[in-house]
Amino acid sequence: MMVSKVLYRTSATATGGGRDGNTALDDGSHAIDLVVPKELGGPGGDGLNPEKLFALGYAACFMGAMRHYAASKKVKVPEDAAVSVAVGIGPREDAGFGLDVQITVALPGLDRDVAEDLIAGGHKVCPYSHATGGTLSITPTLV
Repeated sequence: MMVSKVLYRTSATATGGGRDGNTALDDGSHAIDLVVPKELGGPGGDGLNPEKLFALGYAACFMGAMRHYAASKKVKVPEDAAVSVAVGIGPREDAGFGLDVQITVALPGLDRDVAEDLIAGGHKVCPYSHATGGTLSITPTLV
């Protein structure tokens, strides 16, 4: 399904070697040097890579989507709620590489049924979940 009206757009440009180069927002607000993880043949270390950036973005987006859904249901998301996204990368059977994404959500103090509804609703409205829906099998879990 296409977006009916773009409300916000940003853009970034990668230079250098891709995974071991640089990526920067085109508005100049952020630039990041990327480091290839040891597991993928690089030097590793504390640097960022596309999987880390995806995990950061997805976690924040999912939390926002869940809060949006909760507001529509008149449910308050606990202040100490947390969304954790783990992103793995590995070879696909057909060719190239694919991602393995796992989402865990903590909603302390909410009844299990309410918490699971918020997670399912957030997953449905989250643009990251929507974008990956045809290619990744992601089932967020309550911890």
